[in-house]
Amino acid sequence: MGRWTCCLCSRAADPLMLLLVLALGCDPSTAAAASPPVPHVKASYSFGRTFLGLDKCNACIGTSICKKFFKEEIRFDTWLSSRLKLPPSSLLSYSGNYTDDAKSWRLVDITRLTSKYQHDRADKRICTSLLRSKSCSLERALRRTPRFQKWLRAKRLTPDLVQIFPDVEGWPFPRYLGSCGRLVVSASTRPLRDFFGAAPEVAADLALQLLAVLRSMATNDLNYFFYFTRVDAGTFGVFSNGHLFIRDASTLGIIDKEEGSQLIDGQQEYKDIFSCLTADCQAAFVSCDSIREKHSLVMVCQDLLPKLLTGKFLPPVQERIDAFLERCARGLGDDRGASEAMEELAEILKPLRSCDSRFAYRYPDCRYSDKY
Repeated sequence: MGRWTCCLCSRAADPLMLLLVLALGCDPSTAAAASPPVPHVKASYSFGRTFLGLDKCNACIGTSICKKFFKEEIRFDTWLSSRLKLPPSSLLSYSGNYTDDAKSWRLVDITRLTSKYQHDRADKRICTSLLRSKSCSLERALRRTPRFQKWLRAKRLTPDLVQIFPDVEGWPFPRYLGSCGRLVVSASTRPLRDFFGAAPEVAADLALQLLAVLRSMATNDLNYFFYFTRVDAGTFGVFSNGHLFIRDASTLGIIDKEEGSQLIDGQQEYKDIFSCLTADCQAAFVSCDSIREKHSLVMVCQDLLPKLLTGKFLPPVQERIDAFLERCARGLGDDRGASEAMEELAEILKPLRSCDSRFAYRYPDCRYSDKY
């Protein structure tokens, strides 16, 4: 089937498609046979398969971290009290704690790829599209798809079978720790909104990191073009060392620049149910040609950078920043490219950041390298 060739647009299922390959087996019975037995749940709390999504096909995420949930090595915040009580299953994300030795704990984010309503809607759509039934066995339905058959035949996962963007390769996403059912566990970050009142040098540093992320999304070795369908104060997050990442990837779209939009007219590629889990497969897709290079930069200029940079610096620096943000929020004009615009703002901001231990992700390297 090859690489995805066009827009994943404003579909809530975007991250679902990125993670569908975490389990090659789809039949829950075979998955159970291949995995070590899970310890029985303690009677002190109710931790059913439905909460995790284990009553669904495990190809929809995976089972790699289930044992830690059942052994209480991953706990929701409320689990730290003596009365163990699960949070509502309707929430999209949860704060949690993770341990490898039962002594030291670290914060993690526990996230559903989409809301419970959207998951249920996707399940029904799979059954309706593939088996013409309102209810069905998801594993039986998905096994019929060409993409899943290709995964089963593969001896190893390669980029042409999936898109995988691990943090160890430099992609700006938090470290993925594992998944269970339909819950994904990743390293915890503080949302960017927590830094809107930060000191000027911190604000300048975060703004420069935002620009670096946008550049990497547009230009990378795999020749993919990432863009946001929307951004808000929770889209980006910051680790304790000051490093900024994309915290919520659910609004990311991807364009394969190697193959472009050659299949958009025939729509054949997008009849695959994996490409339209929560959308109508018969609906027209947004053309890749409508997404410009400056698309994400303009969104960030409109919704995030003013909250981070306004009123932080002395004239004439603040005046230059304000003038840029106003021009950028209006679309930069037809004569300006995103790369040139980002370089202009970066040149204003670089002298404003400092080199000290608050920025552990680049300290003490910043004392010896022109990169910082």
